[in-house]
Amino acid sequence: MIRNVLSIAGSDPSGGAGIQADLKAFSARGVYGMAALTALTAQNTQGVSGVHPVPPQFVAQQIKAIFADVRVDAVKIGMIANAPIAEAVADALAPHRNVPVVLDPVMIAKGGAALLAADAVDVLINRLLPLATLLTPNLPEAAALLHEPVAENRETMARQAEALAKLGPLAVLVKGGHLAGDESPDVLASPEGLTWFEADRVPTRNTHGTGCTLSSALAAEISKGSALRDAVTTAKQYLAGAVAAADSLSVGTGHGPVQHFYELWPHGKAHSA
Repeated sequence: MIRNVLSIAGSDPSGGAGIQADLKAFSARGVYGMAALTALTAQNTQGVSGVHPVPPQFVAQQIKAIFADVRVDAVKIGMIANAPIAEAVADALAPHRNVPVVLDPVMIAKGGAALLAADAVDVLINRLLPLATLLTPNLPEAAALLHEPVAENRETMARQAEALAKLGPLAVLVKGGHLAGDESPDVLASPEGLTWFEADRVPTRNTHGTGCTLSSALAAEISKGSALRDAVTTAKQYLAGAVAAADSLSVGTGHGPVQHFYELWPHGKAHSA
């Protein structure tokens, strides 16, 4: 049976992040993707120049319409933009606690633009974290959620992962891509304890949408019934391949997107007819 996965997130017109990346990742991982938009953005590979939030009641209406008709096997939450939207998403998902949720706390774009209003952080912590099966912050996001300095070593990463797990999510994957050095380790804090996932840093500037892509791949694997550790292993392997193949694309002049379909398009090109 093909699984159905819903992304609740913002739109990226350049196609590298947000809903567009989520749907690509879902398709690449063999699940049927759906999308409820929380915000429109004006952005490209050089940065975000505008954000237009969707009215909260309409965000909720989108989510309710999906659940009223379609079996939802997992949910991925990305950009939620502001506190009223966060409340609306929490209210819409509350009746569906049996559906696993991967929460990617999208707070700051790669170029530095704020993607989450300050007053939304408390709502995110109090309403959405307790709904999450898996929370996937990067180092700045983990620090912002805990109101602490950004982790600069593995010890602090591990401690922050465990601290975030106490706020309600079943498990937390803190991503170490912002650490200095050639390695990019992630740490999973789950009911089974701490698990480290090692990875070498890929030498490319085309990393737009990596967080969206990883969280969507995680939701896809969890929807298939994978245990958390197995889901993280598979999703990270997929993302590593997508980043490694990113330079086969020619999209924009800034931080380009990863190649979501590297396993389907040999050498980065689609099959010829």
